[in-house]
Amino acid sequence: MTTTDVPSAAATSPVLVERRGTTAILTLNRPAAMNALSVELVAALDQTIRDLRGAGNVRALIITGAGSKSFCAGADLKERRAMSLADTRRFLNALGAAVDGVAAFPAPVIAAINGAAFGGGFELALACDIRLGADNAQLGLVEVRLGIIPGAGGTQRLARVAGVAVAKELILTGRRIDAVQARALGIIASVHPAADLLGAALAVAAEVAAGGPLAVAQAKRAIDGGLALPLDAALALERSCYEVVLTSEDREEGLAAFVEKRPPVFQGK
Repeated sequence: MTTTDVPSAAATSPVLVERRGTTAILTLNRPAAMNALSVELVAALDQTIRDLRGAGNVRALIITGAGSKSFCAGADLKERRAMSLADTRRFLNALGAAVDGVAAFPAPVIAAINGAAFGGGFELALACDIRLGADNAQLGLVEVRLGIIPGAGGTQRLARVAGVAVAKELILTGRRIDAVQARALGIIASVHPAADLLGAALAVAAEVAAGGPLAVAQAKRAIDGGLALPLDAALALERSCYEVVLTSEDREEGLAAFVEKRPPVFQGK
Protein backbone atom coordinates (compact mmCIF):
# COMPACT_ATOMS: atom_id res chain seq x y z
CA MET A 1 0.00 0.00 0.00
CA THR A 2 1.33 3.40 -0.90
CA THR A 3 1.36 6.41 1.34
CA THR A 4 -1.75 8.55 1.14
CA ASP A 5 -2.27 12.24 1.87
CA VAL A 6 -5.75 11.31 3.11
CA PRO A 7 -5.60 10.09 6.74
CA SER A 8 -5.12 6.32 6.82
CA ALA A 9 -8.03 4.31 8.13
CA ALA A 10 -7.73 1.44 10.55
CA ALA A 11 -8.58 -1.97 9.20
CA THR A 12 -11.90 -1.80 11.03
CA SER A 13 -12.97 1.45 9.36
CA PRO A 14 -16.08 1.11 7.19
CA VAL A 15 -14.20 2.78 4.32
CA LEU A 16 -10.57 2.18 3.39
CA VAL A 17 -8.43 4.28 1.05
CA GLU A 18 -5.27 3.24 -0.75
CA ARG A 19 -3.24 5.47 -3.04
CA ARG A 20 -1.34 4.17 -6.06
CA GLY A 21 0.23 7.23 -7.59
CA THR A 22 -2.53 9.52 -8.84
CA THR A 23 -5.17 6.77 -8.48
CA ALA A 24 -7.12 6.30 -5.25
CA ILE A 25 -8.84 3.04 -4.37
CA LEU A 26 -11.82 3.38 -2.02
CA THR A 27 -13.02 0.12 -0.50
CA LEU A 28 -16.35 -0.32 1.26
CA ASN A 29 -15.26 -2.35 4.26
CA ARG A 30 -18.10 -4.30 5.88
CA PRO A 31 -17.54 -7.72 4.27
CA ALA A 32 -19.38 -9.61 7.02
CA ALA A 33 -22.49 -7.56 6.16
CA MET A 34 -21.92 -7.69 2.37
CA ASN A 35 -20.68 -4.10 2.60
CA ALA A 36 -24.21 -2.92 3.37
CA LEU A 37 -24.81 0.81 3.71
CA SER A 38 -25.01 1.50 7.43
CA VAL A 39 -25.28 5.01 8.84
CA GLU A 40 -21.61 4.84 9.77
CA LEU A 41 -20.49 3.65 6.34
CA VAL A 42 -22.51 6.31 4.51
CA ALA A 43 -21.02 9.06 6.70
CA ALA A 44 -17.52 7.68 6.13
CA LEU A 45 -18.10 7.43 2.37
CA ASP A 46 -19.28 11.03 2.20
CA GLN A 47 -16.33 12.33 4.25
CA THR A 48 -13.80 10.27 2.31
CA ILE A 49 -15.06 11.61 -1.01
CA ARG A 50 -14.77 15.14 0.39
CA ASP A 51 -11.23 14.46 1.62
CA LEU A 52 -10.13 13.00 -1.71
CA ARG A 53 -11.65 15.92 -3.58
CA GLY A 54 -9.81 18.31 -1.31
CA ALA A 55 -6.53 16.49 -1.89
CA GLY A 56 -6.63 17.79 -5.47
CA ASN A 57 -4.17 15.30 -6.96
CA VAL A 58 -6.45 12.34 -7.67
CA ARG A 59 -6.72 11.67 -11.41
CA ALA A 60 -8.88 8.55 -11.07
CA LEU A 61 -10.88 7.01 -8.24
CA ILE A 62 -11.78 3.32 -8.03
CA ILE A 63 -14.63 2.21 -5.75
CA THR A 64 -14.93 -1.46 -4.82
CA GLY A 65 -16.07 -3.69 -1.96
CA ALA A 66 -14.13 -5.74 0.56
CA GLY A 67 -14.24 -9.51 0.25
CA SER A 68 -15.10 -11.65 -2.74
CA LYS A 69 -18.89 -11.78 -2.57
CA SER A 70 -20.24 -8.25 -2.54
CA PHE A 71 -19.63 -4.80 -3.92
CA CYS A 72 -22.47 -3.44 -1.79
CA ALA A 73 -25.71 -5.21 -0.96
CA GLY A 74 -27.61 -1.96 -0.41
CA ALA A 75 -29.00 -0.50 2.78
CA ASP A 76 -28.43 -2.33 6.06
CA LEU A 77 -32.01 -3.52 6.53
CA LYS A 78 -31.41 -4.76 10.07
CA GLU A 79 -30.36 -1.25 11.03
CA ARG A 80 -33.16 0.26 8.96
CA ARG A 81 -35.87 -1.70 10.82
CA ALA A 82 -34.92 0.04 14.06
CA MET A 83 -35.17 3.52 12.53
CA SER A 84 -38.07 5.90 13.00
CA LEU A 85 -39.51 7.63 9.94
CA ALA A 86 -37.49 10.73 10.83
CA ASP A 87 -34.34 8.62 11.12
CA THR A 88 -35.06 7.00 7.77
CA ARG A 89 -35.52 10.35 6.08
CA ARG A 90 -32.23 11.58 7.53
CA PHE A 91 -30.50 8.42 6.31
CA LEU A 92 -31.95 8.79 2.81
CA ASN A 93 -30.78 12.41 2.68
CA ALA A 94 -27.30 11.39 3.80
CA LEU A 95 -27.13 8.52 1.33
CA GLY A 96 -28.33 10.71 -1.52
CA ALA A 97 -25.72 13.34 -0.67
CA ALA A 98 -22.94 10.74 -0.56
CA VAL A 99 -23.95 9.20 -3.89
CA ASP A 100 -24.29 12.64 -5.46
CA GLY A 101 -20.80 13.44 -4.15
CA VAL A 102 -19.45 10.43 -6.00
CA ALA A 103 -21.21 11.54 -9.21
CA ALA A 104 -19.84 15.08 -8.84
CA PHE A 105 -16.25 13.99 -8.13
CA PRO A 106 -14.09 16.00 -10.56
CA ALA A 107 -11.95 13.06 -11.67
CA PRO A 108 -13.40 9.94 -13.31
CA VAL A 109 -14.76 7.37 -10.87
CA ILE A 110 -14.53 3.67 -11.76
CA ALA A 111 -16.77 1.11 -10.06
CA ALA A 112 -15.08 -2.29 -9.73
CA ILE A 113 -18.20 -4.35 -9.02
CA ASN A 114 -16.77 -7.42 -7.33
CA GLY A 115 -20.01 -9.20 -6.43
CA ALA A 116 -23.53 -8.30 -5.40
CA ALA A 117 -24.65 -4.73 -6.11
CA PHE A 118 -28.24 -4.35 -5.01
CA GLY A 119 -30.40 -1.36 -4.13
CA GLY A 120 -28.23 1.48 -2.87
CA GLY A 121 -25.12 -0.46 -3.88
CA PHE A 122 -26.26 -0.50 -7.50
CA GLU A 123 -27.19 3.18 -7.20
CA LEU A 124 -23.65 3.91 -5.98
CA ALA A 125 -22.24 2.08 -9.00
CA LEU A 126 -24.55 4.01 -11.32
CA ALA A 127 -23.14 7.26 -9.94
CA CYS A 128 -19.69 6.23 -11.15
CA ASP A 129 -18.45 7.18 -14.61
CA ILE A 130 -17.22 3.74 -15.68
CA ARG A 131 -18.37 0.37 -14.37
CA LEU A 132 -16.44 -2.89 -14.61
CA GLY A 133 -17.93 -6.15 -13.36
CA ALA A 134 -16.53 -9.40 -12.02
CA ASP A 135 -17.92 -12.50 -13.68
CA ASN A 136 -19.74 -13.33 -10.44
CA ALA A 137 -21.40 -9.91 -10.12
CA GLN A 138 -25.16 -9.63 -9.67
CA LEU A 139 -26.94 -6.29 -10.01
CA GLY A 140 -30.46 -5.15 -9.25
CA LEU A 141 -32.68 -2.34 -8.05
CA VAL A 142 -34.84 -4.65 -5.98
CA GLU A 143 -36.65 -2.07 -3.87
CA VAL A 144 -40.18 -2.67 -5.16
CA ARG A 145 -39.99 -6.18 -3.70
CA LEU A 146 -39.61 -4.53 -0.30
CA GLY A 147 -42.50 -2.14 -0.90
CA ILE A 148 -40.29 0.89 -1.59
CA ILE A 149 -38.54 2.46 -4.60
CA PRO A 150 -34.91 3.34 -5.35
CA GLY A 151 -34.22 6.52 -3.40
CA ALA A 152 -30.59 7.42 -4.11
CA GLY A 153 -30.84 8.25 -7.80
CA GLY A 154 -31.52 4.81 -9.25
CA THR A 155 -34.71 5.71 -11.12
CA GLN A 156 -32.92 8.58 -12.84
CA ARG A 157 -29.39 7.30 -13.38
CA LEU A 158 -30.33 3.84 -14.68
CA ALA A 159 -32.62 5.46 -17.26
CA ARG A 160 -29.76 7.70 -18.38
CA VAL A 161 -27.25 4.86 -18.51
CA ALA A 162 -29.36 2.13 -20.14
CA GLY A 163 -32.49 3.89 -21.43
CA VAL A 164 -36.01 4.29 -20.11
CA ALA A 165 -37.29 0.91 -21.31
CA VAL A 166 -34.51 -1.02 -19.59
CA ALA A 167 -34.84 1.06 -16.43
CA LYS A 168 -38.58 0.43 -16.23
CA GLU A 169 -38.21 -3.29 -16.83
CA LEU A 170 -35.52 -3.75 -14.17
CA ILE A 171 -36.95 -1.36 -11.57
CA LEU A 172 -40.63 -2.30 -11.90
CA THR A 173 -39.86 -6.02 -11.66
CA GLY A 174 -37.05 -5.73 -9.12
CA ARG A 175 -35.17 -8.20 -11.29
CA ARG A 176 -31.56 -9.16 -10.68
CA ILE A 177 -29.21 -9.53 -13.63
CA ASP A 178 -25.72 -10.96 -13.94
CA ALA A 179 -22.61 -9.25 -15.27
CA VAL A 180 -22.99 -10.59 -18.81
CA GLN A 181 -26.57 -9.29 -19.02
CA ALA A 182 -25.49 -5.94 -17.57
CA ARG A 183 -22.75 -5.72 -20.19
CA ALA A 184 -25.24 -6.42 -22.98
CA LEU A 185 -27.50 -3.65 -21.67
CA GLY A 186 -24.63 -1.15 -21.56
CA ILE A 187 -24.70 -0.87 -17.77
CA ILE A 188 -21.15 -2.13 -17.31
CA ALA A 189 -18.30 -1.66 -19.75
CA SER A 190 -16.61 -5.05 -19.43
CA VAL A 191 -16.65 -8.33 -17.51
CA HIS A 192 -13.55 -9.86 -15.92
CA PRO A 193 -12.62 -12.90 -13.83
CA ALA A 194 -12.99 -11.85 -10.20
CA ALA A 195 -9.26 -12.21 -9.55
CA ASP A 196 -8.48 -9.83 -12.44
CA LEU A 197 -11.09 -7.15 -11.71
CA LEU A 198 -8.98 -4.72 -9.69
CA GLY A 199 -6.14 -5.02 -12.18
CA ALA A 200 -8.55 -4.21 -15.00
CA ALA A 201 -9.85 -1.19 -13.08
CA LEU A 202 -6.29 0.01 -12.43
CA ALA A 203 -5.53 -0.34 -16.14
CA VAL A 204 -8.51 1.87 -17.01
CA ALA A 205 -7.42 4.34 -14.32
CA ALA A 206 -3.94 4.45 -15.89
CA GLU A 207 -5.47 5.25 -19.28
CA VAL A 208 -7.48 8.06 -17.69
CA ALA A 209 -4.43 9.38 -15.85
CA ALA A 210 -2.45 9.53 -19.09
CA GLY A 211 -4.75 12.29 -20.33
CA GLY A 212 -4.58 15.89 -19.28
CA PRO A 213 -6.36 16.10 -15.90
CA LEU A 214 -7.91 19.46 -16.73
CA ALA A 215 -9.16 18.11 -20.05
CA VAL A 216 -10.53 14.92 -18.50
CA ALA A 217 -12.39 16.92 -15.84
CA GLN A 218 -13.87 19.30 -18.42
CA ALA A 219 -14.89 16.44 -20.71
CA LYS A 220 -16.69 14.81 -17.79
CA ARG A 221 -18.36 18.13 -16.97
CA ALA A 222 -19.52 18.55 -20.57
CA ILE A 223 -21.01 15.05 -20.78
CA ASP A 224 -22.75 15.15 -17.40
CA GLY A 225 -23.97 18.72 -17.69
CA GLY A 226 -25.22 18.31 -21.23
CA LEU A 227 -27.48 15.34 -20.48
CA ALA A 228 -30.30 17.47 -19.11
CA LEU A 229 -30.01 20.25 -21.70
CA PRO A 230 -31.43 20.78 -25.19
CA LEU A 231 -28.80 20.13 -27.85
CA ASP A 232 -28.04 23.79 -28.54
CA ALA A 233 -27.50 24.51 -24.85
CA ALA A 234 -25.45 21.33 -24.45
CA LEU A 235 -23.22 22.35 -27.36
CA ALA A 236 -22.76 25.75 -25.75
CA LEU A 237 -21.72 24.01 -22.53
CA GLU A 238 -19.23 21.90 -24.46
CA ARG A 239 -17.73 25.06 -25.96
CA SER A 240 -17.44 26.69 -22.54
CA CYS A 241 -15.64 23.59 -21.25
CA TYR A 242 -13.33 23.76 -24.27
CA GLU A 243 -12.52 27.39 -23.42
CA VAL A 244 -11.21 26.26 -20.03
CA VAL A 245 -8.58 24.04 -21.67
CA LEU A 246 -7.88 26.27 -24.67
CA THR A 247 -5.59 28.62 -22.74
CA SER A 248 -4.18 25.99 -20.38
CA GLU A 249 -0.55 25.04 -19.88
CA ASP A 250 -1.59 21.41 -20.42
CA ARG A 251 -2.74 22.22 -23.96
CA GLU A 252 0.63 23.77 -24.76
CA GLU A 253 2.38 20.77 -23.25
CA GLY A 254 0.25 18.35 -25.26
CA LEU A 255 1.06 20.13 -28.53
CA ALA A 256 4.76 20.35 -27.68
CA ALA A 257 4.93 16.68 -26.74
CA PHE A 258 3.26 15.71 -30.02
CA VAL A 259 5.76 17.69 -32.07
CA GLU A 260 8.72 16.39 -30.02
CA LYS A 261 7.42 12.80 -30.17
CA ARG A 262 7.48 12.28 -26.41
CA PRO A 263 4.89 11.51 -23.72
CA PRO A 264 3.34 14.69 -22.34
CA VAL A 265 3.84 15.69 -18.73
CA PHE A 266 0.58 17.28 -17.67
CA GLN A 267 0.27 19.44 -14.55
CA GLY A 268 -3.46 20.06 -14.52
CA LYS A 269 -2.97 23.76 -15.21
